[in-house]
Amino acid sequence: MAILDSIESPENIKSLKESELAVLASEIREEIINTTSKNGGHVGPNLGVVELTIAMHRIFSSPKDSFIFDVSHQGYAHKILTGRNDERFKKLRSTEGLSGFLNRSESVHDAFGAGHAGTALSAALGMAKARDLSKGDEHVVAICGDASFTCGITLEALNNISNSTKKLIVILNDNKWSIAKNVGAMAKYFNELITNPIYNRLNDNLENILSNIPGGRKIIKWGSKWKQETKNLLISSSIFEKFGLRYIGPIDGHDFKQLNHYLEFAKNATQPVILHVLTTKGKGYDVAIRNPERFHGASPFDVNTGKSTTSNKAPLPKYQDIMGETVTKLARRNSKIIGITAAMPSGTGLNILEKALPKQFIDVGIAEEHAAVFAAGMATKGYHPVCAIYSTFLQRAYDPIIHDIAIQNLPVLFCMDRSGLSPNDGATHHGLFDISYLRPIPNCLIMAPANEDELADMIQTGLDYQGPAFVRYPRGEGMGVPLKETPESLPLGVSKRIKDGIEIDIWALGTMLDVGEKLAVKLSEHNINAGVVNPRFVKPIDIDTIKASAKTVKLIVSIEDNVIKGGFGSAITEVLQKEKIACPVESIGWPDKFIDHASSVEDLRESQGLDLESICSKVLTAFQEANAVSTGFEIN
Repeated sequence: MAILDSIESPENIKSLKESELAVLASEIREEIINTTSKNGGHVGPNLGVVELTIAMHRIFSSPKDSFIFDVSHQGYAHKILTGRNDERFKKLRSTEGLSGFLNRSESVHDAFGAGHAGTALSAALGMAKARDLSKGDEHVVAICGDASFTCGITLEALNNISNSTKKLIVILNDNKWSIAKNVGAMAKYFNELITNPIYNRLNDNLENILSNIPGGRKIIKWGSKWKQETKNLLISSSIFEKFGLRYIGPIDGHDFKQLNHYLEFAKNATQPVILHVLTTKGKGYDVAIRNPERFHGASPFDVNTGKSTTSNKAPLPKYQDIMGETVTKLARRNSKIIGITAAMPSGTGLNILEKALPKQFIDVGIAEEHAAVFAAGMATKGYHPVCAIYSTFLQRAYDPIIHDIAIQNLPVLFCMDRSGLSPNDGATHHGLFDISYLRPIPNCLIMAPANEDELADMIQTGLDYQGPAFVRYPRGEGMGVPLKETPESLPLGVSKRIKDGIEIDIWALGTMLDVGEKLAVKLSEHNINAGVVNPRFVKPIDIDTIKASAKTVKLIVSIEDNVIKGGFGSAITEVLQKEKIACPVESIGWPDKFIDHASSVEDLRESQGLDLESICSKVLTAFQEANAVSTGFEIN
């Protein structure tokens, strides 16, 4: 019987022999590799923290003690060890399976949910402060990747630790990677700590050293402050000690003896402690070690080769790659075009620009707010930055978009990948709010392409626009539409009519145009003549065409991959209200709720009544009501 089969809760780990821990780690890695090979997922980050997670559960007592994983994309071993190693884990990131992140509604062992980087230290500090106020004795442990220390939120929390609590454990999980290779001064600093083994030998043995030098025993007698000052004369203290944390490290994150020893020390410490733990991303799976960026978040793959198994057909170009190729093409002609990413070069497609024109590419690390203000600064000096940031992560830069870019009307183009659904990742990663949060901001140009060629045109349009511009597009493959040799700038706020209609007009935004065209066909089966419009622009919206449409048909249908509240359908309604035109609008979009994860976009659409059949049914009902009003009949 496998040791893993005997683990029903963290308490079972405490009764294992030391010699059994390495076997358990191997079994957990096998389970993670097998599951992610079928479902996809964060392979490398999870394989790297297996021993660390086992050791944490061995030393501490969850759920009384709280573990807060930054991003929480490295929580698979934690899920396995906390009673979830069943069919739900085998369906990880799929319909009816476990979330790929920690989720408070999933288990009492998930102390804090997450999906974006940099939140763990602030959350842990808040929990520690609440514990202190309640006079509790539980432990709070924040597990933060090295890349998380490039986040402003983490640094803000670090600044507040010393005046908030005397008891907090921070684990710096250092594997030198976020999604891409870490950049910036913090990455260099961590490397200096790793390569300076004198530091902690001196820290641990300072009393012995002091006792053997003249006057040393007096320093020992005077107390820890003088010890610290004396140590600083011999070697500079770590940056963390400047913030009031006792730094210990580096520690081998795959050595149970070291982990157990230092976790026990941290557990009994009377001041905040940070353990600098070195782990290997992808540990136990050579393919993942050799390809850390690709196996950070992988699609289903063959375990033996690591090659993707998602499809046997030749893939269509992805929107992210079209973006990267288009920006690179335009940047070759204009050295003032600068690509900026927040630690996502390959995910956004800007790795293409990085390879071709490295001097026109900048990775700022996991720092979306900084990326936006940084871009604003460049724009004041005659440059035209292109910020490629996922829709869900751009939420973090909302204030800089308003305060630093829009108010000053600076020419910054935002390419918002993953607008719409990221089905396997769930609520933290769906890009369903960007239309609603951007539309109220003055000076903004907001676009949504129906296909990859239109995406290229909108990138050119955004670069020609002398103000803040946004183009939103979904994850994954395009529609198979070939690109023109040279992108063309589009006339601002002008929609494109695809099909004339007599009774209904369908305004289908972005890649939902495909759904709109299929809906028109289904309505024709009910003898309803429906037109189709590709809006192209959310802002400025095509007021003239909306007015003409509303005066011609009995019902306008809007379809968008965004929440209904404040979305594109709301924009149409606002136009009609302002123009005092009485034409009903049936808005099709995502409801006022957070959407969970599932196996596919189709599963999620069906679950929310947004599949084609359900949309058609809604539209038929709305048309019946509109038709009855226009003819004076009542509906029973």
